[in-house]
Parts: sequence; structure tokens; C-alpha cells
Amino acid sequence: MATAKIAITLEENILQRLDLLVKSHIFPNRSKAIQAAVKDKLGEIEQNRLETECMKLNKEFEQSLADEGLSTEIGEWPNY
Repeated sequence: MATAKIAITLEENILQRLDLLVKSHIFPNRSKAIQAAVKDKLGEIEQNRLETECMKLNKEFEQSLADEGLSTEIGEWPNY
């Protein structure tokens, strides 16, 4: 996958904690640690957005759509 180089600014205490992770061999370098953190945060945001959208659904209406036509379709299904 293509990558791009960027410059970021971190608070000193965050940088020290990041360097401890690298020194402890949890990450091979700062770049990989930051990539993992950003990827995790983006996934969390996307998951929260999906959960928020799902909460907007009307469960009874969605169930009625799922059940719609099942009673007539069952007779049309082939026997295996």
C-alpha cells in the first residue's frame, strides 16, 4: 500500500510514552506506532457511526420488512 510522509506535533509526555513503546519492542518504530493508533481511532469512529445509525432504525419496521412475503415464499422453495 502506498504511504505518505507527514509531519506531526506531539506533546512531550506523549512522545516519551511513544518512545517507551518502541524501546520495549511493542512497535518497531514511531511511525508504525502512530499508524496503528490512527488506524484504531478511525475504526472506533467508524464503528460508533455505524452504531449511531443503527440506533435510528425502527426495529419493528425492519422486522416487518424482513418477514414480508416469507409466508408465501416458503411454499415456492424447492425440496432438497
